[in-house]
Amino acid sequence: MLGSDTALAVESPPVAEPAQPKQSTAKVIRAAVVGTVVEYYDFGIYGYMATMVATLFFVSEDETAALLGTFAAFAVAFFLRVPGGIFFGHIGDKYGRKTALSWTILLMVVATAAMGLMPTYATLGVWATALLVLARCLQGFAAGGELSGANAFVSESAPARWRATQTSLVNSGTYLGSLVASLVALGITSVFTEEQILEWAWRVPFLLSVVIGVVGVWIRNHLEDTPQFEELADKGETKKLPFVELLKTSGGSVVKIVMLGALIVGGYYIASVYAATYLQTEGGQTKSVSFLSTSLALVLGVITLPIAGYMADKFGRKPVLFAGSVASAVLGVPMFMLMAGGTIWQAVLGQSVLFICVSVVNGASFVVYVEMLKASVRYSGIALGNNITNMCLGGTAPFIATYLIDLTGNSLAPAGYFVFCALLTLIAVFTIKETKGIELRTD
Repeated sequence: MLGSDTALAVESPPVAEPAQPKQSTAKVIRAAVVGTVVEYYDFGIYGYMATMVATLFFVSEDETAALLGTFAAFAVAFFLRVPGGIFFGHIGDKYGRKTALSWTILLMVVATAAMGLMPTYATLGVWATALLVLARCLQGFAAGGELSGANAFVSESAPARWRATQTSLVNSGTYLGSLVASLVALGITSVFTEEQILEWAWRVPFLLSVVIGVVGVWIRNHLEDTPQFEELADKGETKKLPFVELLKTSGGSVVKIVMLGALIVGGYYIASVYAATYLQTEGGQTKSVSFLSTSLALVLGVITLPIAGYMADKFGRKPVLFAGSVASAVLGVPMFMLMAGGTIWQAVLGQSVLFICVSVVNGASFVVYVEMLKASVRYSGIALGNNITNMCLGGTAPFIATYLIDLTGNSLAPAGYFVFCALLTLIAVFTIKETKGIELRTD
């Protein structure tokens, strides 16, 4: 049982138990998960609609060139995640986690709804493409502050013995958001004809953001901030410039976060967003089959995440991280061979195994980020490290994978990218200390 585990020894002494939360743990987790679902539905729907967006906004006689243009716009948003993370990290560390999280979800909903309302290339020409890229950039700016803040929020309200499990539930929100996006894309491609989709039905997934976004905004507005942040604020110990304080005191931790997150970022976008396209272009599957396979992989990921979090609470963070990254490095190429095999069962099995491997690492990663950083720079530190990884390895993943196949003519080239991300994470695992059982730092 988790309650009987003995905390592992660590170099830094534990700090005092934080004040008891004024709101239930269930309420905190619900608010974090629902908001994250909204954010990642909005952010992911663009990727799942990539082949349709390419036709409507990136007109080209070369289908590969149009798809590359679509994925380039997908990648651009990730460059905005870093300034978004710095901005919302400043808000979250200085003025409160709740304030920052309320604004991230509102901005994301506005940007996604704008995508569903804008004219296409046929109506506005290149200006339509520019408007799409602008809306995508706003999505990236908002996403930069979401996951880091949600994890900081939940972890600061969770008991030490359950922290990895509860934090993993937040990350399940990212998968659930992507799952909803995948199911919506599957529904659109199954219900409507190709002509109807290109004429008007492609807008529906983007406009649905308004409906689910209103729920998320309402839930987050009814939260109180975390006890640890309120304690900092009451003592006047929040930093004037949290980002500067972060670089002065915790730069090494940020570097570790960047490397540790390689697989859960780069691997995630390869195994989910890009795989939905890969199964169509290289595996010979229909849109419906590719979205169905991606949806199943995401369901398995949602199941795996809390299991991995529980294991990290029971056995330690490092064993879970090690197992997941080694499995990813070993199975990357064989699973891509299955996905390119041409049958439905090969597509589903290959993608699902890859995604489960990523989920194992994801279930134990963010709790390590939280436990490495002190409260006054925690939001900023997680946001900076995670978003640098997203910028370098996540947003570029679909573009690089598509380009590698075009460059080499080898349909297995994206597997090399997946394995590379797994190896970066594996290297980082050897550089971190075991943090199971410690209390969160306040200084």
